[in-house]
This record gives sequence, C-alpha cells and structure tokens, in this order.
Amino acid sequence: MKKLIVGANDAGQRLDKFLQKAIPGLPKSLLYKYIRLKRIKLDGKRCEIGMKLQEGSEISLFINDEFFTAKKLPFLAAPPDIAVVFEDEHILLADKPPGLVVHEDESGTPDTLIHRIQHYLYQKGEYRPEEENSFAPALCNRIDRNTGGIVIAAKDFPTLMVVNAKIKQREILKYYLCLVHGRLPHNEGVLKGYHQKDSATNTVQISHSPAPGVKTALTKYRVLEERDGISLLEVELLTGRTHQIRAHMASIGNPLVGDTKYGKNSMNRGLGRYQALYSYKITFAFTSDSAHLNYLKGKTFQVKQVPFRDFFAGKDSNRKGE
Repeated sequence: MKKLIVGANDAGQRLDKFLQKAIPGLPKSLLYKYIRLKRIKLDGKRCEIGMKLQEGSEISLFINDEFFTAKKLPFLAAPPDIAVVFEDEHILLADKPPGLVVHEDESGTPDTLIHRIQHYLYQKGEYRPEEENSFAPALCNRIDRNTGGIVIAAKDFPTLMVVNAKIKQREILKYYLCLVHGRLPHNEGVLKGYHQKDSATNTVQISHSPAPGVKTALTKYRVLEERDGISLLEVELLTGRTHQIRAHMASIGNPLVGDTKYGKNSMNRGLGRYQALYSYKITFAFTSDSAHLNYLKGKTFQVKQVPFRDFFAGKDSNRKGE
C-alpha cells in the first residue's frame, strides 16, 4: 500500500485527473475499477472519481508496485536558456525566439520552450519534481513555432487556473507587431471575418460572409509606419483563432512579410527567415477578482527588442501612427 499527500499544487483537481498525472503507469480503466473496488481511498473512506481534492488530504492506494514508475525528467535534454521579460514567485513571462516550439510536436524534439523553462526553474531550485505529485510548471498560452514573443508560464497550479480563466475572459490583452506587404486603406480599424480551419492541412480560411460552422474573427490594427511597400502594424486580437493575424491580413491583400503559408514566396525573397510577427506586449487588464494575482492588475510588460523593428531604422516613413 502506498500513500499520496495532496499538496498545494494538487488541491482543487478532480481525483481521477490527479491520479492520471500522479500515476501515469496505471491504465485509466484500472484506475476507475480500483476506485469502485475501494482499492483507492480518500482520507480512509470510499471516494468517487469526480471528488475535488483538498490540500493535506491523504490518498491510500492498494495497488501493485508495478504501476509506480520513476519520474522521467525530459526537460533536462533542453538547455535552460530563456529570455525573461518578467518573473516572480508565481509567474514567468518568457520571450520565445522564432523557430522554437512551445511544446513537443511531431518532430519529437525535447528542445521546447516549456522544457527550457522547467530546466531553468529546476536549476534555480524553484521546481522540485520529486516533491510534486501531479504538477509541473506549465504554459498558459502558446504561439506558433515561427512567431516570437511573450508566452506566460505558471509556476504553481493556482496561478495556472487563474491565468487560464483570465485569458478566457479576455482580461489579459496581447499585442503583436507585424510587417505586412502593401498599404492599408485606413490608419487603424477592426477587421471582421469568418474563420474556418482545415485540420488536415493546418491552415485556415478567412471569408467575408458568415456560413454554418465558421467562427467570427475580429482583428484590431493600427498602422505605425510605412516604407517601400511595407507597413508596420500593431495588432490586438479581439478573438483568439488559429493563425488569425496571418490569415486575416492575407485575406485583405496584405500578407505578412516572410509568411510562406499565407503569402507568396516571390514577395518574400531577401526579407527574413521567419514571418514578421511578434507578440511584443501584454497587459493584465483584470476587471474581476484575480485571487493571489490581483497585484498584476493594470500592469503592462513589453519585450526589449523585436527582430524586425529596425526595418525602418534610419528611413523616412510615409505614414506614422505613433
């Protein structure tokens, strides 16, 4: 018989979800069976799969040792190299470079942003896997491999829950800089389109008329500078759709510089290796209680340098919105 003590990063989870992470070697079918047979008990009593855990509770496990495997630490295969925009005891804002994936993908590379963050926190002694039953530092948002910029990481479970809720409630505002081909008709505005994703090709289409099964996409933009047929925009996502900025700008005839998926290769020769899109600024615009993160209300964080921002350095801009 083994026992697990519910820690601060475990509290609030459903019993079954917690056990799937704490004992990954135990098949889900056996997990449910053992709960029914009372071979898994919570505080010495019969339990149900949907029970919410409380800190300090004790889970008794009358199951074979073969299901308990040593914890793997795949993050050690990634370098602990991250650019920190902001960090405290609860949260970390990392500036992800273009070309780095946020999580493991089909390539199987262990060098991901979350592994780098976990390795970084492990070296600092802030992440101790041997003391955790089910939690590891996690990302609250993600951006594409070839997009750079701010990604939010939670150092503890309560923070992960709060930030995820605030993102869903649109109380965390994300701003992007991008270079697009051509000149926009207005200095600022909100683009409205209808977004449809093709999972087979991992592409989306933005149309200008509603249709069954499509979702509305709202993209707010402001022209900052223009020069030689290239415009620098600040963009705020009012909806969070896959490839929204890239597909939306391409749909109005202004594809992103360097975007080979939604633009044309002939337009991008000599203009960079990655699409010119960067999540450069984030504002914690909380309008409701944010528990232990209330201190972040109203704060804005910004990256120090955007790789393509100096495209206009030393040049006269035809139009300036700043």
